[in-house]
Amino acid sequence: AWMVYEHFIRNAAGLGRAGEEPDPDRYEVRNLFADVAVIGAGPAGLSAALAAGEAGAKVVLVEQDFLAGGTLLSEPADGEARAWLSVTLARLAHMPNVSMMTRTTAFGAYDSNVLGLVERHGSGTADPAKGEARQMVALLRAKTMVYATGSIERPLTFANNDRPGIMLASAARTYLNRFAVLAGTRVMVATDNDSAYSAAFDLAAAGAEVTIADGRAEPTHERLEQSRHWGIAVRRKSLISNALGRHAVRAVTLSEPGGTITLKCDLVVVSGGWSPTVHLTCHLGVRPVYREDIKDFVPGKLGAGQFVAGAVTGGFITAGAIEEGHRAGAEAAAFCGATKSVQPPFSLDLAEINAGPNGSHFVTSPRSGPLPHFVGGKDGSPARRPQDSLPTRSGERWFGNRKAELTKGKAFIDLQMDVTVSDVALAHREGYESVEHLKRYTTLGMGADQGKTSNVIAISAMAGLRGMAVPDVGTTTFRPPYTPVAVGALAGRSQRHLYKPFRRTPMHDWHVANGAQMLETGVWMRPSFYLASGRDVDQAYPAEMRMVREAAGLMDISTLGKIDVQGPDAAEFLDRVYVNGFAKLPIGRARYGIMLRDDGIVFDDGTTMRLSERHFFMTTSTAKAADVMSRLEFLLDTAWPGLRVSVTSVTDEWAAMSVAGPTSREILAAAFPDLNVSNEALPHMGFLEGRYRDKPLRIIRLSFSGERAYEIYTGASVGKEMWCRLIEAGTPFGQKPYGVEALGALRVEKGHVAGPEIDGRTTLDDLGLSRMAGKRSGYVGDVLGRREALSDPARPRLVGLRCLEPGKRLSGGAILFRPGERMHGHGLGRITSVTYSPTLDASVGLALIARNAAEEGAEIVAAYPMKGQTVRARIVSPIFLDPKGERLHG
Repeated sequence: AWMVYEHFIRNAAGLGRAGEEPDPDRYEVRNLFADVAVIGAGPAGLSAALAAGEAGAKVVLVEQDFLAGGTLLSEPADGEARAWLSVTLARLAHMPNVSMMTRTTAFGAYDSNVLGLVERHGSGTADPAKGEARQMVALLRAKTMVYATGSIERPLTFANNDRPGIMLASAARTYLNRFAVLAGTRVMVATDNDSAYSAAFDLAAAGAEVTIADGRAEPTHERLEQSRHWGIAVRRKSLISNALGRHAVRAVTLSEPGGTITLKCDLVVVSGGWSPTVHLTCHLGVRPVYREDIKDFVPGKLGAGQFVAGAVTGGFITAGAIEEGHRAGAEAAAFCGATKSVQPPFSLDLAEINAGPNGSHFVTSPRSGPLPHFVGGKDGSPARRPQDSLPTRSGERWFGNRKAELTKGKAFIDLQMDVTVSDVALAHREGYESVEHLKRYTTLGMGADQGKTSNVIAISAMAGLRGMAVPDVGTTTFRPPYTPVAVGALAGRSQRHLYKPFRRTPMHDWHVANGAQMLETGVWMRPSFYLASGRDVDQAYPAEMRMVREAAGLMDISTLGKIDVQGPDAAEFLDRVYVNGFAKLPIGRARYGIMLRDDGIVFDDGTTMRLSERHFFMTTSTAKAADVMSRLEFLLDTAWPGLRVSVTSVTDEWAAMSVAGPTSREILAAAFPDLNVSNEALPHMGFLEGRYRDKPLRIIRLSFSGERAYEIYTGASVGKEMWCRLIEAGTPFGQKPYGVEALGALRVEKGHVAGPEIDGRTTLDDLGLSRMAGKRSGYVGDVLGRREALSDPARPRLVGLRCLEPGKRLSGGAILFRPGERMHGHGLGRITSVTYSPTLDASVGLALIARNAAEEGAEIVAAYPMKGQTVRARIVSPIFLDPKGERLHG
């Protein structure tokens, strides 16, 4: 079914297309350290930072907004809350041990008190040309954390609640008090808690006509009195059930005990309560705890050095948040050993700002009424929380008696992912009752907001459908990042060449100047092909192959790993590292060797030459050079610390090049007239030593192409000069340089294994190399390499394939099946390497196929399901060319 619907789903609205161009922006990464990290610069966070700073702790205060203050910024500009904010910010500004990071989001909390922060550029449009970073990620390591992350207001679910003109009460209040924008003139405020009344009063003060629909039977007396003062009608037991209007809201339908009523409006302000922002504490593996009194989740028990304060704890009174923040900041500082005296929480000259009639200090809004101070009042009574009078039955807060009316239009729970009440009900009917199943079945909370306004609503809805309490239903798992972070920001400057610096051989400049098309191969830049051989790779590499087979070719092989092995036990060490013995290797000779991992799987191959009784020169594959070096050091440090051996990477000290082809000996003789390079003096796997420009010179005869070939090693500083000397000597013999595409094709013709075959899954038997080990034992991987499972007839065996269909070519990665066999699953094996062989005029390849099906001469079908392609091929020997080695030894 997925294949049928995939096209439509991927083209659905909301699924964007990732850009294909490089990210043009610049990013930075830095590390920060603090005694106390305070997340959130609302009233609780500011109070915590102030207390910790006064105690002498080094404090970093993080705020995602570009201004500190949190909910206080939504208070009227002339209110006492703003005055308290000004006093507090002034105190913090004079503390050198307190740093405030605005426009910075704590996107993740990790082990060992590490916070991931992302700081956004101030203007929002950073100019990379000026060195401006769009985002900067900071890893903040602190001794203690204070989470003052606040809370997020929830919407209400009712029909057509996605209409323009419907917004949260906190949003309407922020528009008005912070940005001087009155969002509507005829306002309907729908709520089930006290906090929306503050927005209603502010809107009324700005000149709007306001009506409140409160779902509760008895709103608090104080709010009712204030509503009468502002001339606001409060409709009790009134639930909004529908929003009317096509392009914008024009009216609402209210469900009341006496029936339904429709009222005109141009703005609907909703508040379904507040959800503590528990995400960061959940990142630490702390499960949130459901609080029945606030009908929501709060952080669970935190570890030592972790503190919470403010609305995140479920307390939604400003004065209480300030006190909690002060206490948390002082305790956090004491945890770090900062013990300077700290002023009481409300001694910030607040008495001069405002004093209540009974002597208690207040943080007030002139329109919403004073909020009693938790400490210092003569009556000592606690303040009412805005959600104290919420209904208690599970699910009632979200549905109540509105169920019938909800069927008249879509009631959205997750506005970003278009998840409706009916979607949750469908998930329940289909059996996806688990919260995690619900999330994935409906895509609930999978948008950029990660369900910040919708998760609790959906959980409550599912609880109602299942007849369970909300905590029994559970909650989703919050994971970093809290909000999206640009991938580039995580990398910082570690991009392009700064992420993976390219290594260049001593002859790199010559290659570029002479038309080489450079290819990124791991960390190296290597010539793919030369334009002198063809206009593109498909034309060039066969021409370069013919050149090597018929005359000679010169290749830069400086990228091979080179390791110097010395010491009295060097031969014994190599005997244990390689599957084939090196202790009896004569001085002046070289040997091809295979290394295994501990589990018996092939690790790498390479060649090692013996320079003296205690001195060896090892080469490795380009891809595994660093891994082999690390492995050798590990073995000497842990497995065989008693061996008297030293290993040194000398890759960058040597330039290396290979002359291959029928005329290679003549070229070598012309380049080095003083050296005897005859077959007798320099046989296959023999080598010579000399000097060139006061640099060591080593010439070894070995081949990767199947032709007679020589590898020349000299000092890197004279590598380019040596290359030019060989170019000059070889030109009369038809020699030209060739690239890695031709090299790869040449090795396939000869049946040499390389990375595609040595892929971390194959054994010596799989690759037909078990004869190299013979009956030896004691080498790395010997014991586990003899496991019965590694001799299973179903294991792969290396074979050659030759295409049987003219005009078609084999494809790397194709799956192999018997003719007429149903093509499904993993088949009998896979093609590892392919090439077009101009010598054979055929498409050939190497493959790993089940041993019980690897019969030479048998026909096989190579399938490429993603492209709908099939090609018939015949199983042949993996050595397509010169099976007797006459070219190699000639």
